[in-house]
Amino acid sequence: MLLRLNTADTRPLHEQVAGSIRRAIAEGECGPGDRIPPARDLAQALGVNANTVLRALRTLRDEGLLEFRRGRGVTVAGGADGRSVLMERLRELVADGARLGYGKADLMEMIGEVP
Repeated sequence: MLLRLNTADTRPLHEQVAGSIRRAIAEGECGPGDRIPPARDLAQALGVNANTVLRALRTLRDEGLLEFRRGRGVTVAGGADGRSVLMERLRELVADGARLGYGKADLMEMIGEVP
């Protein structure tokens, strides 16, 4: 898995790491059932602290993209590729809404009105 961080990006490092892994999943670089390299290896490759990588991995687990299995490591969850695309579209929607002055609650209400 080839991951890169953008040094010009102002987002926190753990969000950048999570975004890089999301992108790898979305682009088919790794698919459901594939193992993610250990956090220590990812941290070394990216030049960040292992705790930063662990925080990113926990975020992705909470989003349903990764599964943590004792003795088997971290794997891409089944159906993660489609979920990753949807999550990215939702992030774009939230960002667009914010630019137009809408909060998440406003967007959720609007979504509720969609047939």
